[in-house]
Amino acid sequence: MQSLISNIMKKFFIITNEHKDMNLAVTNAISDYIIAKGGTCTHYVSTKTGWSERNLRRFEQSDIDADCIIVLGGDGTLVRAARDMASIGIPLIGVNMGTLGYLCELERSTVFDAIDKLFNDQYELEERMLIAGSDSKDDTGKTTFALNDIVIHRCGMPQIVNLIVSVNGEYLATYSADGIIISTPTGSTGYSMSAGGPIVDPKADLMLITPINPHSALAKSIVVGSDAEIDVILAKRRQEEDEEAEVSFDGDRFVHMKVGDSIHIKKAPESAKILKLNQLSFLQILRKKCRRFIKNGKDWVNMERQNLFDVTHRD
Repeated sequence: MQSLISNIMKKFFIITNEHKDMNLAVTNAISDYIIAKGGTCTHYVSTKTGWSERNLRRFEQSDIDADCIIVLGGDGTLVRAARDMASIGIPLIGVNMGTLGYLCELERSTVFDAIDKLFNDQYELEERMLIAGSDSKDDTGKTTFALNDIVIHRCGMPQIVNLIVSVNGEYLATYSADGIIISTPTGSTGYSMSAGGPIVDPKADLMLITPINPHSALAKSIVVGSDAEIDVILAKRRQEEDEEAEVSFDGDRFVHMKVGDSIHIKKAPESAKILKLNQLSFLQILRKKCRRFIKNGKDWVNMERQNLFDVTHRD
């Protein structure tokens, strides 16, 4: 979902990954620039262990007084911020301080021009779908959100797990695999893509079910509507029933599973609000990011010879 909005931004909150801006040089430069333009700015530093739920509750209780949250780091930092700040409803924009970023629209060299655009009401708001997962062992009904994906994967010994998947209460398949990925359109360029899943326009309204190294005839990704509800049960493979698995939410929150446990996944009621400044289409951004990734990798020459990307095209 994408919409034009009209709200000049002058109040900012910065979240900085301490490993991407260790001396806070970029953070302080951005803050000084905003204040010099007549705006206000506060910031929070994300530590190695991320930010805890306690810190996030403190953010919510204090009602962050900001029109926009600027996230300095990589896609991982932006994913965590977008997911955990969804209930606050403040839009975010990411500054890529890492290598390859699909979500982070800005680079260090473009961040000040971007702030000028925000001050001048030159932006659009893009809403990204979130998914919510709930654990069968949790009687409180608590759900955990994910912007990219919820992954059920093996843990402990290097052995496959049996996962029974149902959609809207109807049996789909039993996967003997390393795990399974339930992905949003935003997450389709992440782990799901690495596991052979399709790349989906992030504005699409759907979910992807992608098995990880399956020993199954049903080895391809399956696309379901956003109104689907997915249940994944850890089934036994051996008589001992000692298999174990983990559920990860965007790769940094984990739930332990034993045989018979299940996870229930559906579309979350909230969405992540991402600011968009450039007029590039999803396909233009995808080509640009892929060319950068390939050029930085050892397979650049071979990929160029195969003409897998039109390297003569310039966005």
